[in-house]
Amino acid sequence: NPLSTTAMIARGALIKPWLPTEIKESRHWDISSSERFDMLQSFTQFGLEHWGSDQQGVNSTRRFLLEFLSFLYRYVPVGLLERCSNASTGEDSGGDVKQLQQMNQRPPAHMCGRNDLETLMLSNHCADWIKLSEMLLGPVPDDFQFEPKHRANGYK
Repeated sequence: NPLSTTAMIARGALIKPWLPTEIKESRHWDISSSERFDMLQSFTQFGLEHWGSDQQGVNSTRRFLLEFLSFLYRYVPVGLLERCSNASTGEDSGGDVKQLQQMNQRPPAHMCGRNDLETLMLSNHCADWIKLSEMLLGPVPDDFQFEPKHRANGYK
């Protein structure tokens, strides 16, 4: 059913915004933390252009950025899973059959990324998402609090 396919791709794109590129190019993209941070910088820039760069615009941009990060942290880089394979055959470059990357895979507890930025992006703690937002938008107000709206319990 084309509608259900579209809905599933849209759900996947919440976690992997580059999913349409992967589909179009028929490849797994092991996107680096700096590439993902560049994407967050673009997101922030678009937010500031839309809502303005005054304090209210920065607060709105930060809120939407944090909601975005509450989905984006679920992405586990292909290079950390070490399970990427040819999607059509299920074989890696050495001919061994390996498990394909799945959207619902979660990183093991306390998994470290390939650098500090990637480790911060893998974190499921709101405080770490706020640190990322501070890297992009400056310090948060003293009374700032954030609680994700969706509270997904399926990933415990």
